[in-house]
Amino acid sequence: MLAGAVLLSGCLADGVPFPTRNAVDPATAPLAAGSVREPGTDAQSSALIADLAARRSILPATGPYAEVAQAVLDHSAGAAQAELRVARLTAQAKSKNWLPQIGPSVSLSSLGDLVTQLVMEQVIFDNGAKKAERDFAAADVEVAAVGLSQEMNDTVHDGLKFYVSGLKAEAQAEVASASARQLSEFERILRERAKGGLSDLSEVGFVAQKRHEAEAEAQADRQAAQAARAQLATMTDRPLDHLAGLSSVALPPSAPEPLAVKRAEGEAARAQAEAQLARAGHLPGLGLRAGAGEGKPTLGVNMGMTQMLGFGRGDTLAAIDAGAEAGQARVAKARQDGARTLSALQARLADQRAREARDAALVEEAESGLELFKRQYKMGRRRLMELVGNYESYAAMKRAQVGLRYEISLTELEIARVQGLLVDGSRI
Repeated sequence: MLAGAVLLSGCLADGVPFPTRNAVDPATAPLAAGSVREPGTDAQSSALIADLAARRSILPATGPYAEVAQAVLDHSAGAAQAELRVARLTAQAKSKNWLPQIGPSVSLSSLGDLVTQLVMEQVIFDNGAKKAERDFAAADVEVAAVGLSQEMNDTVHDGLKFYVSGLKAEAQAEVASASARQLSEFERILRERAKGGLSDLSEVGFVAQKRHEAEAEAQADRQAAQAARAQLATMTDRPLDHLAGLSSVALPPSAPEPLAVKRAEGEAARAQAEAQLARAGHLPGLGLRAGAGEGKPTLGVNMGMTQMLGFGRGDTLAAIDAGAEAGQARVAKARQDGARTLSALQARLADQRAREARDAALVEEAESGLELFKRQYKMGRRRLMELVGNYESYAAMKRAQVGLRYEISLTELEIARVQGLLVDGSRI
C-alpha cells in the first residue's frame, strides 16, 4: 500500500492531476510566452543568477586596485554568503517536497489501548501549493545571490574609496604644503622690508594669516589621508602601505542592469510564489493517507482547505493578487531609480572629465602668468602683495585640479558598484 502511494507521488509533483515528473522540474520546464519567469537556484535554471554570473569585473588583474580588492574580500565577514548557503540548502530540501511524508502516529483506541502506526501522507491535488513552495525557496536563493553580489561589490567599493580618497588627500596636502612654504618665503621678505620701512606691518600680518591657512589646510589633508588609510586597514588583514597610484578602468559601453533592479526582480518572483501559496490555501485540495502497523492497515482520501471559509474570502484573494502585482510595480520603480542614478553619475563623470581638461589648461596658463609676475616683481614693476595675491589664486586652482583625477576615479568606481562590475560574477 505504501509502495503504491510512493509510486503515485511521482505523477503528482506539480499539484495537478497526473503530470509527468519532467513537466514540473523547475530546471527543465519550458516557459510559455508571456508567462511569469521561473525562479531557479543556479545559473542553469535561473536567468537572474546567470546574469549575475556573466558579469565581469572592470578592475585590472594586477595593480593597486586588484590588491586592495583581493585584500578586502579575503577579510570580509561574508554574512551574505552564509545567507545564500542557507537559502540554497532550503531550496534543495524544498525541491523534494512532492515526495510523500512518512512519520509515526500514536493514538488512543476506544478501549484505552495505545495504537502505533507508520503513516504516509501524499498530496494528490493542492492547486499548486507544493510548486509554489519550491518557487518561493528558489526565489529566495535568487534574492540571496543578488544580496551576496551587492555585499561583495560594496565591500570592494568601500576599500577602493578609502584607498583613492587617501591618495587624493595626500596629493592635495603636497600642494598645500608647497603653498605654505612659498607664503612663508613671502612673509620673510616682507618682514625684512618692514624693518627697512619699505613695507607695512599690516601686509606682514596678512601674508602670515594666509600662511597659517595653508598650513592648516595641509594638516587637514594629511589627517584625512591618515583617516582613509586607517579605515582601509580595518577592512584588510595585510598591510597595503606599499601601494601607490591609480589603476585605469574602462566602463563597458553597454552596461548590465543595476543590482538593485535584479534584487527587485528576485523579490517580485518570491512575492508571486508567496501569493500562489496563499491562494492555494483558500482552495480545496486532495490528499492520500495510508497507515500500517498495529491493527488493520488504513487507506483514505482526504479533502480539505488550509484556510477556513469566511465572509472576507473574496477580499482576501484580491489582496493576495494585489501583493503579487505590487512586486512587479517595485521592479518598474527600481528600474526607473537605477536609470536615474546611472544617468546622474554619468553626467557627473562627463563634467569631471571636461573640467579636468579645462582646468589643466587654466593651471598651466596661471603658472605661466605667475612666472611673469615674478620676473616683473624682480624688475620692480610689480608690488610683492600683487605677487602674493596672484600666487594664492594659483595655489587654490592647483589644489582643486590635482584632486579632480581622483574624483573621476571615485565616480567610475561608484558607477561600477551600482552595476555590479567590481567583482567577477563567477565568485557568487
